[in-house]
Amino acid sequence: MSDTPKPLPRRDGLNGEFYEHCARGELRFQRCAGCQTWRHMPRYSCAECGSRDWTWEKSSGRGKLYSWTVSHRAFHPGFAGDVPYAVAIVELEEGPRIVSQIVDAKLDALRLDLPLEIVFEKVADDVTMPKFRIR
Repeated sequence: MSDTPKPLPRRDGLNGEFYEHCARGELRFQRCAGCQTWRHMPRYSCAECGSRDWTWEKSSGRGKLYSWTVSHRAFHPGFAGDVPYAVAIVELEEGPRIVSQIVDAKLDALRLDLPLEIVFEKVADDVTMPKFRIR
């Protein structure tokens, strides 16, 4: 176990709004008002149609395992107590993909398209991270 704190995400601008939703236990993504495309990472204009008109829409929090890797070595001292752990790309039902961590699972049970659901983990007083577990 390390005494070094884990690095935390930036919480300013649109990125900060994303984490504010997570702190309330809601996974929300931007959705374009012009073409209805969901998007993640947050940004000011739509990559599909260029519209700058969008809203934050609530995700079901359900998705499937799109890809993953198991880290057996901590690339930051703050993660030394977590190895091995799975870093995954999760494809949500709405379409966006998010990089996250798989929790409460045996790592050798991971497989493509594994059904997953969101869980929220408070990692600091002001930061709640979206993570996923097997449904």
